[in-house]
Amino acid sequence: MTTILLVEDSPTQTQMITDCLQQAGLSVISVISSEEAHNKLKLQKPDLVIVDVILPGQSGFELCREIKTNSSTEKIPVAICSTKGTDADKLWGQMLGADAYLAKPINEQELLTTVLKLTN
Repeated sequence: MTTILLVEDSPTQTQMITDCLQQAGLSVISVISSEEAHNKLKLQKPDLVIVDVILPGQSGFELCREIKTNSSTEKIPVAICSTKGTDADKLWGQMLGADAYLAKPINEQELLTTVLKLTN
């Protein structure tokens, strides 16, 4: 089964994204900070990481860069999911290695299309 690591500190967003992905038959592990994400990544390698930009402590941009520059996680696709949806934010995410950039509020069809594209 495809496993998604969701790094999102908003309970409402976490629930909405998790419900959408689980209805599509995907397994979701959710954490609320980059620190928790690092701990999960040491224990298991998901098929995709979806990360918010605004997080407590380390930002989602920094987490993306670390995932993509670490030899044990660099092959895991990363989708940034944020209210920060300007072209500059998307370019910055791309420069840090993000494989996709989804703007909030999340369009569920776009979310599923992106997840399926990055995990197949």
